This record gives sequence, structure tokens and C-alpha cells, in this order.
Amino acid sequence: MKAAKAEEPSMLLIEGGRVVDPQSGLDEPLDILIIDDKIARLGCGLRDAMGLSPEGRPVPGVRIVDAKGKIVAPGLVDIHVHLRDPGQEYKEDIESGTRAACAGGFTSVACMPNTDPPIDNGGLVRYVKERARDFGYSNVYVIGCITKGRKGEALAEIGEMVREGVAAISDDGSSVRSAEVLRCAMLYARQFGIPVICHCEDADLSGKGVMNMGKTATLLGLRGIPAESEEVVVFRDIMLSRMTGCHLHVAHVSTKGSVNIIRKAKEEGLKVTAEVTPHHLCFTEDLVKDLDYHTATKVNPPLRTAEDVEALREGLKDGTIDCIASDHAPHAREEKEVEYDYAPFGICGLETAFGLIWTNLVQRGVLSVSQAIALMSQRPAHVLGLGKGSLREGGDADIVVIDPDLEWTVKSSEFHSKGKNTFLDGYRMKGKVVLTVVEGSIRHAEPGFLPFLPW
Repeated sequence: MKAAKAEEPSMLLIEGGRVVDPQSGLDEPLDILIIDDKIARLGCGLRDAMGLSPEGRPVPGVRIVDAKGKIVAPGLVDIHVHLRDPGQEYKEDIESGTRAACAGGFTSVACMPNTDPPIDNGGLVRYVKERARDFGYSNVYVIGCITKGRKGEALAEIGEMVREGVAAISDDGSSVRSAEVLRCAMLYARQFGIPVICHCEDADLSGKGVMNMGKTATLLGLRGIPAESEEVVVFRDIMLSRMTGCHLHVAHVSTKGSVNIIRKAKEEGLKVTAEVTPHHLCFTEDLVKDLDYHTATKVNPPLRTAEDVEALREGLKDGTIDCIASDHAPHAREEKEVEYDYAPFGICGLETAFGLIWTNLVQRGVLSVSQAIALMSQRPAHVLGLGKGSLREGGDADIVVIDPDLEWTVKSSEFHSKGKNTFLDGYRMKGKVVLTVVEGSIRHAEPGFLPFLPW
């Protein structure tokens, strides 16, 4: 269980870091003073302004974090996470999942409703929020189902879930087969002012496919999932968004064709947003062959081609794709340690997402520091209207401290998540979140990082 907030110091001064806040345009050395759960002040020389000289005596209730040589940014926001509670706590629970989130720098996460039972009514929304309040390390936002039981037939209790505070609705894991059912859901969502998050996949086209359809699948003797399986549903759902005026958010975009369809929808002025995962931005279908059928490479949508990866990166840079989300999908070890055809789709992503983006996109000049932070904080928060992802006086004290030069090796055995299903074991990265502050409380400090200045 998380530490009680009352045990935390009432004042926290993060001193001497490079403060990067894309929303306000800040990118300069500053101090940040936190009082209780809010950002009280940003400025230079705040220690002196507070009368706290280095030679002074310790002041009860005050801690000073040395952030020199580090980047200080808004807490990261992940709007696509599977916390598996209720019903699948053997894979993950709210405590372990949010500990993993904080270790990865995510101060806010939105959890998907494909649990057991699915989150399709107000009572289950309330249950998750209460569990998060009691056991969560990060802020947790709940996404409710579009249809009852995620069966795609009858609408879930959308109004009831909205009253309990859902951030969006989705049948993630499957598409809503009936365009009429989805149209009705979109009308309700528009009325309530929440997005519909769509998992765009034609189940008939995907069939029993397990990886991207193409030469590599043929070479490996595996059944393929065509790009068109995603693209035809992206197009259909955008047409329904146009018809209803609903905000449509397209989850885990993976193909060049989808990027082009979304780009045209935005040019038309439709209210459409989209996300992409770090693994789809950094790896291709060849990984299945290179890692000898490692089942952590089995993700849905599947890893695609180099051409698709390039299109996804271009979509990020030109604003077609709005944000990066992990699609953190933990599974029990025995579920993944089977033949490729029988393993469930999914990879754990909360603790490696930032490192992948920093190593493969920021370090290589694909994204600037400010762009990467915006795509993982301010912009996902904006998609769901969370009011997070910025550093401003009077705002919530959700903050991360990043060491841009820290080199580290992924070790799934050290994950805070119950899930260890990753193909990144032994992968070398550069750049890591070393301190995570949620509502003014320190929820994660990287081993070896001594955050507090001595008095």
C-alpha cells in the first residue's frame, strides 16, 4: 500500500534542474517549490528567497532535491494501460501497476475496461476508483466499456459510468462490429462530452493471425494479420465520428495507411485524435525472426514494416498522431511461455516506454526533448481532458526528474509490474526518470539517485 500522504514533507524544493514544460514553453534552469500537493512557485534562487541557506539548520517539513544536470518535467501521462483489476489480479493489480507507472515516470494512467468482469457499469467504475484511492501510487482514470460485457451488442450503462467519472469509453481488445451500435454510443459520448476510444480491427480479416502479414510471416510459417484489418475500421469509425460529431480517439495506430486516413480526417476538421505505442515506433516485424519466436513480440496490432514505422514517426512530428501510450499489457509467465500461436497478445510497457522513446527518438534527433515530453505528458492529458501534463503555479504537483545521460539495462526481474513479458531484457537504454512526484509526494526514487541535498 502507498505511503500515507500525511507522512510526506509539506514542502519540497526541486532545485537547479532544466525545467521543460511544453504547454507553457518553459525550457530553462529553474527551481520548483511544492507546498502540500500543489506547485507553489517557479523561479530562480528560491532557497534564498525562503531563507534556507546551505549552512542553515534543517527546517522541519522541508526537503530539497538536487536536480542539477537533470531535466524536470510534468509527470508523464499514459492513457492506455491494462491494470487487470477486477478479476485478473494474478497478472497485475492496481498497486503493482501504479508502482510500475511511477517507476516509469507516469504520474497518471487511464486503465482499460477489458477486465473480468468488464468495467461496464457505475459500480465497477466506483470499485476501481476506490481501489486506486487506497492502493494506487499514481493518479488512476477509468475508461468504461462501450457495450455490455464488451460483446458489441447492447450499450453499456454509459450515463451511469459518466456520473461515476469515467474519462472515456472503449471496448479495447476488440472493435464494435455493429456500426449502428457504435453510432448510438458516439451520440451518447458526444452528449456527455467524453471520447470514444476505438480498437480498430476487423476480426474477420485478422482471423487467427499472430503477426504482420507479409514475407516474414510466410518465412516463419505464421499466420498474418493484414494492414487492411486495421485500416478499414479506422476509416469506418472516422466516418461515424463525422456523422455524429463525437470525439474519436484511435488506439495504437500501427500502419502507414491508418496514418494517412487520420491525417485526411484532421485536414477536414474532424474531431479525431490518435496514439501510437513505443514498440510500434521502434521495432518492426523482423523482431519475431530475430528473437526466434519470442512471444513478447506477439502484440496486437502486430509489429509492422519499416515503412510503417517511418510513417508513424512522421505522423508524430506533423501532429497527425497526438500522443504516445504504452498499451501496457501484463500477462502471467505461464501464459506467455507457450507456442507462439497460443500465447496471448501483449507486452509490458510502463517501465520501458520513456527509455525507448528517449533512446531511439530523442537521442537520434527524431524528436526534440520538448516534443517527446509533450507527447508523453501534455498531449495525452489533453486528449482525455485530464487537466494534467503541465507545470504551473497553483497546478497539481505531478513532476518527474529525468537523468538524460543515465545508461541502464532492462531487467524484467526488477520490474515493479507483476508482468515480466517483454522482449527488452538486456536492452541498453540511455535516459531514465529518477524521481517521480505525485500530488507533492515522492512515489519513486531510482536506486542510486540521492535526491536530497544535505543540510
